[in-house]
Amino acid sequence: MIELLRRAAERDSASVAMIAENGTWTYAALADEAETLAHGLQDAGLERFAIVSNDIPLVVALLAASSLVGAEACVYAPDISPAELDRQAAAFAHDVVVSDRTDLGDPSVAVVRPADLRKAGPALDVLPERRPLLVLTTGSTGTPKGVRHEWSRQLARMESARDGSGQVWLLAYGPQQFAGLQVLIHVLGTGATLVAPSVRRPQAVLDLIHEHRVDHISATPTFWRFLLAEFRADDRPVPELRQITLGGEAAPGSLLEELRATFPAARVSHIYAGSEFGSTGSVRDGVDGLPASLLEESDDAEVSLKIVDGELWVRSTAGMLGYHGEDDRPAGEWWPTGDLVEVVGDRIAFRGRKTDVINVGGVKVHPLPVEERVAAVPGVRIARVYGRANPLVGAVVAVDVVTDEGVDERELKSAVRTACADLPRPWQPRSIQVVQELEMKENKVIRGGVAEG
Repeated sequence: MIELLRRAAERDSASVAMIAENGTWTYAALADEAETLAHGLQDAGLERFAIVSNDIPLVVALLAASSLVGAEACVYAPDISPAELDRQAAAFAHDVVVSDRTDLGDPSVAVVRPADLRKAGPALDVLPERRPLLVLTTGSTGTPKGVRHEWSRQLARMESARDGSGQVWLLAYGPQQFAGLQVLIHVLGTGATLVAPSVRRPQAVLDLIHEHRVDHISATPTFWRFLLAEFRADDRPVPELRQITLGGEAAPGSLLEELRATFPAARVSHIYAGSEFGSTGSVRDGVDGLPASLLEESDDAEVSLKIVDGELWVRSTAGMLGYHGEDDRPAGEWWPTGDLVEVVGDRIAFRGRKTDVINVGGVKVHPLPVEERVAAVPGVRIARVYGRANPLVGAVVAVDVVTDEGVDERELKSAVRTACADLPRPWQPRSIQVVQELEMKENKVIRGGVAEG
């Protein structure tokens, strides 16, 4: 990470790296901050530590500092509760957390303040041979796993990256998310500028997008649906976006069409990535799913895909070393992604996560195709399809919808039933509820599990 900051600073020491609530940071200033923190890490003998902060420039500087001295950093959720902090610190053997938060109570780990790590010292010009990084998985449910990465693998693609000077990106992911890390690496590796809001919700970033003339945004499909609704309700002209990137969830065709119609000058890309296997690259043809041609890549390709029993498997040169507490995995190992797919024509179509499948009387129902039908109904802002417990068949399909303002609830429910009428009976929603908001985690809809009642 440190080499990205230094390279951009050498090109233009005054170029702006980040715009945050606490001010604007140039690449040169961020590189200097990282080096002073690196000296502090060395003086304190910190070889492994967690980071808890919503100050994105600070998080970046700490990550860069750790990569400069070979310490293993791990970013926790900025809003983590004291109890969860203790639990995760125990799970991942963290004795020290670097944090600027003052509300952590009396945690079981030592809390080091960033100010105490700022130390002067000679230039650190030689990068260590080993530069580890620990990333926590951020699935919508369950306990996170610690994924061990190596900085050199994560930064390899940036060696040939194009110059992004003049581009202004929005950070819509949390710094603890693998997707957030990928955005940071891309922006800093191309010399672009990142607008880093303290609150990463669609309604909270609208003014920042206009104020700083953001023209590149990477976010989940769920985030994009809500952001489109905010743009529609706003009196100002929609911003002139140049790049739209979607990731973290399947991107339905109806959403891609709406994005193209709203931002005709923007390039629309979909990235398929995971904490364990890294990024498989981006698809820019504007069609949902992945090209089936990716299944035919040669054995020496950077990323290879295959389908095993309906599940997508990935092999990547940017994949993880292994999970925390486990030995390194063999190089070139295939990884099950948990994503169920189907080859339809020349596309790999996503059907949902294995954990999201609804068993309706022995029939396996995938929520995503039903969700896409419902989301395409006029007046539906976003929908969530899930299983609701049923004593006769085990579970039935249920749907929660968030509607646009002024929509007639009875008419909308009728329209949803009509939209799903030609689906097999087990796939048709038996429960339709209009709700104010959906249960989400990190701007992704939570679908897994079966609800009672």
